[in-house]
Amino acid sequence: MFHEQYLGRKVLVTGHTGFKGSWLALWLSRLGAKVVGYARSPETSPNHWELLKLNSCQSILADLRDQNKLAKAISDHQPEIVFHLAAQPLVRRSYREPHETFSTNVMGTLNVFEAAIASRSVRAIVCVTSDKVYENQESPDGYQESDRLGGADPYSASKACTEILASCYSRSFFQKSKVDGGLLLATVRAGNVIGGGDWSEDRLIPDAVRAVVSKEKLGIRNPESVRPWQHVLEPLSGYLAVGQKLLEGDSRSARAWNFGPELEGMVRVDDVIRCFQESWPDLQADISPELGAPKETKLLRLDSSLAARELNWKPLWDWQTAVSRTAQWYEALHKTKKVNSAVDLDHFLEAANRANAMWVK
Repeated sequence: MFHEQYLGRKVLVTGHTGFKGSWLALWLSRLGAKVVGYARSPETSPNHWELLKLNSCQSILADLRDQNKLAKAISDHQPEIVFHLAAQPLVRRSYREPHETFSTNVMGTLNVFEAAIASRSVRAIVCVTSDKVYENQESPDGYQESDRLGGADPYSASKACTEILASCYSRSFFQKSKVDGGLLLATVRAGNVIGGGDWSEDRLIPDAVRAVVSKEKLGIRNPESVRPWQHVLEPLSGYLAVGQKLLEGDSRSARAWNFGPELEGMVRVDDVIRCFQESWPDLQADISPELGAPKETKLLRLDSSLAARELNWKPLWDWQTAVSRTAQWYEALHKTKKVNSAVDLDHFLEAANRANAMWVK
């Protein structure tokens, strides 16, 4: 799997206490990597990181904007690759806290880059941004990596700024920072990932779970919005594939990458909720628009043909499977206290083997 590229390798994951970061830490641990996490304390209780109990991973709880602490962490642990996921990831919060959003997402990323340059160990960085980095024109066509960047809300704009920062550092500093040919940097773009272990505010699935637990009816504020729904393991497989290429010294892979579902994964919010209810009928929902809700895009789709062509990457689970497995994960935790993340990873790897995915060879 991944040509055993991560076996015994020192890896730093920023944002390991978050949703995607905790899943990535689980997968890297399965691959035999020596994982060090750097992030602020989990914001929610429960949270996926603490439920996983990954004793093999070292955890540093600190703010990404603390440049000295971050530099010391990288200097002390000497990672060869950094997966940078730490961020303020919520659109609605970005309206309330624009300064926090920009300082974390842009200046925090700058600190990661500077610490990597100063280190003698880091050879590669996979910087996670978002599908929302594009100047969205509500087009039915998928956005390609070369399309114009932008952002109508502070979160989207901060991630677009992060992409520009990454491009600047890649061209201005990284290729000159190592005597063995440079530090390779790639950015990866995905969005609307779902899966067990997310309790963030103002997200569809976590809101649905909270409604079930509290025995309240879920209000759907944007039922007609169309999103590229995919399980969290889908883009993570792409991130790991990109990281493998960078560690192999493939400079052509030091670029931006989209990881999104097939066209069939472009589904309305209300359809997702109905699918969730089929797996966990306890959910009751009121599907009607919310007046005065902050502006959000109604249509956003990525074109992942570059990843398919250059990385032989492709989605493995359709959107119904992603939604049903997510609902089953939360139901199992709620009713039996079982954490089925490792089980879901096993099923995903089985699907990869059946599909003859390149990264399992």
